[in-house]
Amino acid sequence: MNREIEKIMVERFGKDTVIALATTENGLPYVRYVNAYYENGAFYIITYALSGKMRQIESNPAVAIAGDWFTAHGRGVNLGYFGKRENAETAEKLKRVFAGWIGNGHNDFNDENTIILCVELTDGLLFSHGTRYAF
Repeated sequence: MNREIEKIMVERFGKDTVIALATTENGLPYVRYVNAYYENGAFYIITYALSGKMRQIESNPAVAIAGDWFTAHGRGVNLGYFGKRENAETAEKLKRVFAGWIGNGHNDFNDENTIILCVELTDGLLFSHGTRYAF
């Protein structure tokens, strides 16, 4: 991804952003909205390890996402428990980014099934001010 695309991605998605995340199971697509944060070619999502989306990603890590004038393919990677030492830097960043809702009781950070999902982008299409960017 070139610098210009990265700059637009950070401006648009480098904050608490709702995106559509698509997975598949038995050849059928499943789409849901998730809160996500973009950084360095990937989106980060706090989710539950035993959810349908994670079960589907474990079977087939190929995912698609869509946001504001943006669509992409990627690979879903379970980074593991939100509270594990290796996730400390990312977890702290997500706590700040999602500060508006993170403490509302929706997530149990003592539960080791509360995880960070990373969607590593492989290719995408971004539109900005009349320009089409493919990567």
